[in-house]
Formats: sequence, C-alpha cells, structure tokens
Amino acid sequence: QVHLVESGGGLVQPGGSLRLSCAASGSYFSINTMGWFRQAPGKEREFVARIANGGGGIHIANSVKGRFTIPRDNAENTVDLQMNSLKPEDTAVYYCNVLAYPTITSGPHEYWGQGTQVTVSS
Repeated sequence: QVHLVESGGGLVQPGGSLRLSCAASGSYFSINTMGWFRQAPGKEREFVARIANGGGGIHIANSVKGRFTIPRDNAENTVDLQMNSLKPEDTAVYYCNVLAYPTITSGPHEYWGQGTQVTVSS
C-alpha cells in the first residue's frame, strides 16, 4: 500500500509561482511513475504532468508546458510540481498520482493523494 502526502498549495497572484510536493511512503515493491492531476470546479480531473522512475519518460500537458516542471527525487520517493507564470485557469485541486507495484508479483496499482488547493487570483 502506498500512502501519499501532498503539500505546498495556496493562494498566488497571476504570474506568480508555487511549488507542490508529494511524498510516497508505505509498503510496496517499487514505484513506476509519479505525477500530478488537477480538478477545477465543475470540470473533470485532468492530467498535468508525469515522470517515470529514473527521471526519464517525462510527459507534461500542453496547457502547462513551458510553465510547469516536474522534479523527482527517486531516492526519497518524492515528486514536486514547480508552477511558474500561473494563470487564473490553473486554479484547481491538485492531486498527486503514483503507479506502483505493491509486491514483486503483482501488477501495477494506482494511488492518489488527498489533494491540495491552488488558487490563482488577484
């Protein structure tokens, strides 16, 4: 079982920056990918960014490409979301997402954090 704890959300003015962090803990064999999704009020949850184990396989949504990056620390099992040049339309609850293998013989399971609110407003 993977337990995810997020931090770093808050209120920021348009054009500002925020950095979200997600730490994975618990009992599992290995983590494959770590990433972020977001859900704005009245909208479906959408993909933001993902990074594979080892730092390769980075995928970033077109809506945030060039503004957001996804640093990952494999040794610490943490993943951040560095958000720059924030816009009001980035306002959403951001969720950490992890694809992990609970045991050496199991298939991949998907895990979610509790979510952290990001509000971009003047």
